[in-house]
Amino acid sequence: MKTAVFQEETRIFNPPKDLVENSNVMQWMKKKGFKTEKEMRAWCSSDEHYLEFWDEMAKTYVDWHKPYTTIMDDSEMPYFHWFTGGEINITYNAVDRHAKGAKKDKIAYIWIPEPTDQPTQKITYGELYKEINKFANGLKSLGLGKGDRVSIYMPMIPQLPIAMLACVKLGIIHSIVFSGFSSKGLMDRAADCGSRAIITVDGFYRRGKPLPLKPNADEAAAGAPSVEKIIVFKRSGVDVTMQEGRDVWWHDLVKDQPEECDPVWLDPEHRLYILYTSGTTGKPKGIEHATGGNAVGTPQTLHWVFDLKEDDVWWCTADIGWVTGHSYVVYGPLILGMTSLIYEGAADYPDIGRWWKIIQDHKVTVLYTAPTAIRMFMKQGPEWPAKYDISSLRLLGSVGEPINPEAWMWYREHIGRGELQIMDTWWQTETGTFLTSPLPITP
Repeated sequence: MKTAVFQEETRIFNPPKDLVENSNVMQWMKKKGFKTEKEMRAWCSSDEHYLEFWDEMAKTYVDWHKPYTTIMDDSEMPYFHWFTGGEINITYNAVDRHAKGAKKDKIAYIWIPEPTDQPTQKITYGELYKEINKFANGLKSLGLGKGDRVSIYMPMIPQLPIAMLACVKLGIIHSIVFSGFSSKGLMDRAADCGSRAIITVDGFYRRGKPLPLKPNADEAAAGAPSVEKIIVFKRSGVDVTMQEGRDVWWHDLVKDQPEECDPVWLDPEHRLYILYTSGTTGKPKGIEHATGGNAVGTPQTLHWVFDLKEDDVWWCTADIGWVTGHSYVVYGPLILGMTSLIYEGAADYPDIGRWWKIIQDHKVTVLYTAPTAIRMFMKQGPEWPAKYDISSLRLLGSVGEPINPEAWMWYREHIGRGELQIMDTWWQTETGTFLTSPLPITP
């Protein structure tokens, strides 16, 4: 009989004192009178206080159009209903309130195209507000509205979050399909959720070369009878076929549309999005997430775990096609009113130094990436990040899979200067937010 061998890790890294003292979570702990992290965690998760905790978070991070009357209703177990009686719209919280307030001219997104000869775009909250409203009005002109499903099949360009947030403003349930999936992958998902429209692009860039994507949407629509419209954003300029009566160019849809659009106020249990996961079966299963929980959970977890401050530049490297991108490229950071970075392409194009140059050029302060990427950089050697000034970084994160000790140490030593803490988060498509994580105050 074989004996199992376990690796024991005994190294401990204490966070810098100034990080602890100035962290968002420590400020909250002081206000509540907690002396230790253990005491705080026990209180937040206790049967006596967890509803009180989420009630406070719901009132801290979002604005409610109509206040809820019940924090959590468990009368229909195993189904739980959060923030019963309230009304909310996430796009209002993520964009509208910032665009109409002091953050109108703050940068919401720094977008970096993969081709190095194309310019970076900086999009303010005020500009994002107008683009979302024009596209939302375009969707309304097509007869789309509350409760409809729309599939989004796009690369990492600003129009992807614009499309998401325009849908959410109207109560349309979006289902994003990773742009690397095949036409069948899109077809299966669009057919399963009953999408009335597909939003896509003519083509996208990979390693600097334009590749068509619209033909995949055409093939998918042929096998998804619910699809009535395909909306196409012109990204790469590749030739595509447009079917009269079904297909519409994005620029034609938004032309002459008003820059104002009132949000549809929604029950907190209204479905925000459907995101498919294969799990262990190989057959895609649609995970439904509700509006209220995502409106509260994503900014709260991001604010505490990654300690985001007003002047931070946040870069979550995940594709928006995955749940990490939904929660921590779009919903969480925008609700907090942060500046986020979106990069369109490959981590090693035109060379393995691309990420580090981006961090240097745009003074990224908090980086959230995956162990797979870290191990790829390890293989190429520490001389690549050493070529660039990445001293703006103040906190690091890991997501997507377990991180092995060697990768963790390389990340800390060569990206974190041997001193930055790493927030190693664990969660799933099904949860929508971090479930297990250290905090900046955690050794």
